[in-house]
Amino acid sequence: MKQTHCLLLLLLLSLKSTNSVLGCTVSEPAGLSILPVEAPAAFITVYIYIILRHLSVPQILLLLLPQPAGRWSCQRAEDWSARVRRLYKRDRPAIWSAPLCSPLPACFQLHLSPPRPRGGGGKGGIPDVRTAAMGTQAPENYPAEKVQDARSAREKAIDDWLPITSSRNAKWWYSAFHNVTAMVGAGVLSLPYAMSELGWGPGIAVLVVSWVITLYTLWQMVEMHEMVPGKRFDRYHELGQHAFGDRLGLWIVVPQQLVVEVGVNIVYMVTGGKSLKKFHDVLVCGDTGVCEGKDNIKTTYFIMIFASVHFVLSQLPNFNSISGVSLAAAVMSLSYSTIAWGASVHKGRMSGVDYHLRATTTPGKVFGFFGALGDVAFAYAGHNVVLEIQATIPSTPDKPSKKPMWKGVVVAYVVVALCYFPVALIGYWAFGNTVEDNILITLSKPKWLIALANMMVVVHVIGSYQIYAMPVFDMIETVLVKKLRFPPGLTLRLIARTLYVAFTMFIAITFPFFGGLLGFFGGFAFAPTTYFLPCVMWLAIYKPKRFSLSWLTNWMCIILGVLLMILSPIGGLRQIIMDAKTYQFYS
Repeated sequence: MKQTHCLLLLLLLSLKSTNSVLGCTVSEPAGLSILPVEAPAAFITVYIYIILRHLSVPQILLLLLPQPAGRWSCQRAEDWSARVRRLYKRDRPAIWSAPLCSPLPACFQLHLSPPRPRGGGGKGGIPDVRTAAMGTQAPENYPAEKVQDARSAREKAIDDWLPITSSRNAKWWYSAFHNVTAMVGAGVLSLPYAMSELGWGPGIAVLVVSWVITLYTLWQMVEMHEMVPGKRFDRYHELGQHAFGDRLGLWIVVPQQLVVEVGVNIVYMVTGGKSLKKFHDVLVCGDTGVCEGKDNIKTTYFIMIFASVHFVLSQLPNFNSISGVSLAAAVMSLSYSTIAWGASVHKGRMSGVDYHLRATTTPGKVFGFFGALGDVAFAYAGHNVVLEIQATIPSTPDKPSKKPMWKGVVVAYVVVALCYFPVALIGYWAFGNTVEDNILITLSKPKWLIALANMMVVVHVIGSYQIYAMPVFDMIETVLVKKLRFPPGLTLRLIARTLYVAFTMFIAITFPFFGGLLGFFGGFAFAPTTYFLPCVMWLAIYKPKRFSLSWLTNWMCIILGVLLMILSPIGGLRQIIMDAKTYQFYS
């Protein structure tokens, strides 16, 4: 019976001109008409019967819907079929289950694609349109394929120019020191201060739980980088789009990621400027480390000096080009962390040290506790660049990038533990609730060692700034080149990146509230992207069984992360307001 249907359909279609099939012509993209206008009434009846006999409901609707210009293919038809299913699916799912192209008789598949212009190549000049319709390789001289190749070549050229995807030859140890540079930094210097707001018991618990949770969510992101065979999610928002849909995923991830990365760059501008000032004051102003008169240089100028380095380094094109800076920064982070807790041990426990909470009033204790949670969240902030770092590692089906990436992450987290726990615990043990929000400011002797440690901080936050700025540069340049159609090149990169560095410098000069900034940004943005957004994506994509170990673990992380996101910005914002009362702009 199917053969009879095919013969009748072919007979009907033979009445049409050679340049059109089913009313769809190469030169006239007006739409796909279900009936050829030349067909006699008898053939129309047979034609309708064949359609009703062999096509499912979505296939018939697709034939009735107007189609955009260009070659009709099964891929485009499947896209339309998905739209129809979403719009019209109701109570009879079995009707909609059949794919669009595969169940059709071969003769009908043959005529779903319009023929090529004359001169194309099958046997006797007849094009092999069935091959094109089935989504396999089309004849070499098909014009639409040439257009597709040209577009792919342009997109490939842009991807080869953009910072994240321009180089994929990194080694596993690149991921190790990139992650150390991204995570260890300004956050470790505030951990003794966070301990003074939390106390011994809650402080240790928060540090350990945060270390475990963030290592778990980092593992999730490494695993999800190549969850789809043949595709890599090179950017955080690409993974979000896969989990939540193109539009929703973009709006969920990009604002948070930008707040994190731009916020970190602003905080590191402040940290670099203050550490430079401390280095200057320790060396120039004697044992007190406090400069007065003409020797007292404003913090504003030191932030500008720090920013001047980034006007140059920001022109480096991609992650691999800043690997030397990142390695130096990772070494410096381990070094100044060791100096911080080593100098605290050398100085010993202060006489009359007090381990009660820093605040004396109940509201002060509550807000201080919230702010300390934000400080800890800020300390574990490397997730926002982990996919971008993994994108630089080569990957094949036999050797996926997740193996070397995970090896680097484990090494990085060992270094993080060696930095965080000694600094937090020993710093709090030595100074109690009198410790400053930057422990190196609390330390004043030995003078040369403290000056060296502050310069190490400067070197480290130079590298950290670049690590967090690179995904922002990638977003800016993607919009400029792909959306606004600016030609990629050195001039565009020079202008865009210079303006970004100038912007972060201006905000840092205007609002240099170091401790409050850590707490506010840590809770508002770092908690979602670090503590629970990877878990939400994992649940949305893998859909583990309810009440399984994976399901329970992810929901526990989500609940803790949401609480952290809600509570910690409150304390950070209060600290900013209190600091602003005595602050003079550009002082």
